[in-house]
Amino acid sequence: MGAHPKRKTAKARKNERRSHIKTGATPAVIECPECHSMKAPHQVCPTCGTYNGREVIALKEPKTKTEH
Repeated sequence: MGAHPKRKTAKARKNERRSHIKTGATPAVIECPECHSMKAPHQVCPTCGTYNGREVIALKEPKTKTEH
């Protein structure tokens, strides 16, 4: 048998130990140099299908860029 806790660990004490576990800031996004829509860095652009200046994915029809 292993050791068992004698008392319930309080939420505050538990969360103090886990203070480094948190969600990061907003996800990193950059502007696509081809279509100027926002995309994740080092990923193929989902709007135009290009990466590093060349077409990687042939899209049937390009998505329209939506402005927020």
